Amino acid sequence: MSEFRIHHDVNELLSLLHVRGGEGAEGYIDLLQKHRTPYVTTTVSSHSAKVKIAEFSETPDDFLRKYDELKSKNVRNLDPLVYLLSKLSEDKEMLQCLQQNAKERSESSANTTSTTSYTLPSTTTKMSMQELDELRKKLGNVTAISNAPQSAEVTRKNLRERHNKKNPTQLNPVFPNWVYDRPALIGDFITGPSGPGAEPVVPVGTMPLSSQEQALLEDLLFVLIGVDGRDITAQPVLGRQNRSFIVNPTLDMSIKELVNRILPVASYFSTITRFVEEKSSFEYGQVNHALTAAMRTLMKEYMILVTQLEHLHRQGLLSLQKLWFYIQPPMRTMEILASIASSVDKGDCMGGSTLSLLHDRTFNFTGDSQAQELCLYLTKAASVPYFEILEKWIYRGIINDPYSEFMVEEHELQKEKIQEDYNDKYWDQRYTIIQHRIPSFLQKMADKILSTGKYLNVVRECGRDVTCPEAKEVLYTLKERVYVEQIEKAYNYASKVLLNFLMEEKELVSRLRSIKHYFLMDKGDFFVHFMDLTEEELKRPVDDIVPSRLEALLELALRMSTANTDPFKDDLKIELMPHNVITQLLRVLAIETKQEKAVINAEPTEAAHTGLEAFSFDYIVKWPLSLIINRKALTRYQMLFRHIFHCKHVERLLCNVWITNKDAKQHSLHSTKWFAAAFALRQRMLNFVQNIQYYMMFEVMEPTWHIMENNLKSASNIDDVLCHHTSFLDNCLKDCMLTNQELLKIFSRLMSDCIAFTNHMQSFSQSMSLDRLSLEHAATDGSRDPLLRAATKSAAELADALKSGGGFEAAIGRFDSNFSSMLLDLLDKLSIYSTNDCEHSMINIIYRLDFNGFYTERLSRMAIERSQKAAA
Repeated sequence: MSEFRIHHDVNELLSLLHVRGGEGAEGYIDLLQKHRTPYVTTTVSSHSAKVKIAEFSETPDDFLRKYDELKSKNVRNLDPLVYLLSKLSEDKEMLQCLQQNAKERSESSANTTSTTSYTLPSTTTKMSMQELDELRKKLGNVTAISNAPQSAEVTRKNLRERHNKKNPTQLNPVFPNWVYDRPALIGDFITGPSGPGAEPVVPVGTMPLSSQEQALLEDLLFVLIGVDGRDITAQPVLGRQNRSFIVNPTLDMSIKELVNRILPVASYFSTITRFVEEKSSFEYGQVNHALTAAMRTLMKEYMILVTQLEHLHRQGLLSLQKLWFYIQPPMRTMEILASIASSVDKGDCMGGSTLSLLHDRTFNFTGDSQAQELCLYLTKAASVPYFEILEKWIYRGIINDPYSEFMVEEHELQKEKIQEDYNDKYWDQRYTIIQHRIPSFLQKMADKILSTGKYLNVVRECGRDVTCPEAKEVLYTLKERVYVEQIEKAYNYASKVLLNFLMEEKELVSRLRSIKHYFLMDKGDFFVHFMDLTEEELKRPVDDIVPSRLEALLELALRMSTANTDPFKDDLKIELMPHNVITQLLRVLAIETKQEKAVINAEPTEAAHTGLEAFSFDYIVKWPLSLIINRKALTRYQMLFRHIFHCKHVERLLCNVWITNKDAKQHSLHSTKWFAAAFALRQRMLNFVQNIQYYMMFEVMEPTWHIMENNLKSASNIDDVLCHHTSFLDNCLKDCMLTNQELLKIFSRLMSDCIAFTNHMQSFSQSMSLDRLSLEHAATDGSRDPLLRAATKSAAELADALKSGGGFEAAIGRFDSNFSSMLLDLLDKLSIYSTNDCEHSMINIIYRLDFNGFYTERLSRMAIERSQKAAA
């Protein structure tokens, strides 16, 4: 179960229990994930759990009856639920909490719901007999409607509508109405107000025993094939009830007792006949069709037996004792068939659920060889159409499931939308497993069956006709090893075909390396060329940038650098994002958390950003490589690129400040103490940015990339490739501090402080340059333009103010103080995460930034203060 599924289920449970406060869903999710086990513990202990709940229950008979009913309906999660309830029954605190919760809910519902009042007639008025009969009929009809199960006609209609809605181009065939309107065609009892035969002249009870026996033999032979007799009549049935019979009460007790022993066979015959006729409709699917066909074959054998008994009766060689003797062997068969028919009816089983029920029955009759052989025959017959669908899926990657019975369901998704969806929707949801359609004997292989067909389907959609060379007919057997080996062979072939197709023909690794060149800045000369060409353009606001001009500059940079040798360079594109990188990362991290609404509400106030803040690369990936390099993966690449790009941009700004500082040394200033402080702060900032970049590119991305490349060489299927690629991106995002809001916010403030410092220094350097130019110009040319003279005068006044008033020195001091405090905060948080959360790779940043022990003493003091607060 995935983390998102656990989150959803926990939220649903808390809402149902009306639990508020506490740690919320997050605390329970962490607890559940820590105590999750990869194996199922409920299969062995379900019986003991059932017994334990029955002991605690006030009405154990009702509980056991409900358990048996749900078990007969083939409810899959029944045993895990019973196991959970048994564990809850042992926890006294949990029981008290649930009782208190139930009490509060009952009190609140009693206060909120209004009671419905009924107006009764006054006791003085009397109801007539006609009104009383009408009232009795209405009450009887209401009771019958509420208790009656859904009719077969309504069930067929619902199944037909559901199928037609899902497959509008392939409508279900429908039997003509006369098939259902003529009950005599069914072969079951036709019950009515009067019996089919005339009343006997002489009551049967007054006849001698021999005559009574002969009369009852005649009736029994009719009743055994679904026709009422004179002294034995069938009762109407409602829904899925077993048929009962009325025997003439005047019969002799010995004959009556013997007749009652034989009548269950007639009841079984009626149940089987109704089941066969109902499930033969197209709407119930091919598995039920095959099951009813096998039952028809067995029923023919039964009819032959009744015909032989009738032949003996006409010869005068049949008695009730002989009939009882001959009917005993088929009685067990008919009982099993009727039981299976009732269970399939109760559970509304179709497809895989029908096969699960038959498989479980086959194993339950392990000690009874004849019963097991019978169930094995039925299961083999019913599994043939299911295995035909399975063979086509695992050998060719095609689903031909007209009645929605197969475990794998296809959804209408277009592969062209992979580049638009920010998830693995196509790969995860194009074909999905439907749990209740999985036969229990294929449960362990369900994931491999799904993957096998998906692999072959991808290759087929690329125009390749693939068929497994080891394709053999899959047959049901009690030895699971047989069809497990066949599925394994098909899975190995499919995974090998798709993996070779992607790796060799589609050059997946080369594509990933191409993406690494640009998104992870593997090609340094290309990036330098590109920044030199586009820097002025990207400084503009986003709305003023012409994308076509950027695309042309990108093309020029690609041709001028070593990236020109990349065969996939033409797939690189430029994209201007609506948010800056920090806002995008914070929005992603706030999803499914309490801060999500606050982040979204704060978003409209964001100031208009420049092209440098909005810039990002995009990449065109076509099918089938888009299964691996989908929009979700590209978004992660973009986050990494934008983060490194932002650092590179700040580094270029600081380097420009360094260049202007070299020029500023030419000025003859009265006091250079504040200027030296600015130089030192600029060098500390540059050291911080460069070390962060080195850590991300050479200590995180490169080693992780090499690990991924080695894993891809040993991958055996496409799911392993997806897993390794996703793991690479996740590890890069985590180790680059992009998945932690606290670290990300501190880092964002540090970068903002660096940018503000560079802007301040650039403005000062420009004023100094203008001042120097004006002085030089004044020395050479005395008659200048008045406008130039005014500008020179203002620049000189600004320089004098900065020199004399100490404003520049105070600003540098503020920048230094802010940068030092935030850098210490970052290093302190990194030390906490590296020790508490075992994020050992992040500790490398501390060693690189604190290489000379400059921050060691202050970090130690902060750690001591934190431990003292925790102890207090």
